[in-house]
Amino acid sequence: MRNQSPGGPPPGSRKRPALLWLLLPYVLFLVVLPFVNRVTPTVLGLPFLFFWMLLATLLTPVSVWLARRGDLRRGRGRDDGPTGGRA
Repeated sequence: MRNQSPGGPPPGSRKRPALLWLLLPYVLFLVVLPFVNRVTPTVLGLPFLFFWMLLATLLTPVSVWLARRGDLRRGRGRDDGPTGGRA
């Protein structure tokens, strides 16, 4: 059984706002795509749509890293191994 602080919420019911970073790739690839579907202007010699997809691809690992970093700061997953912290 996990350690619980008296008077606090149960461990599974804590909000994890850092995981909102995981919505960034979804927004960049799917929601915004109809608005950036342009050939002109060109950015760095690339059509704008290609530049946008390249930018979204490069920002995806950054958003996953930010979500993991924020989640670890809240104490989730810090000492949890493959068994979920159980021996």
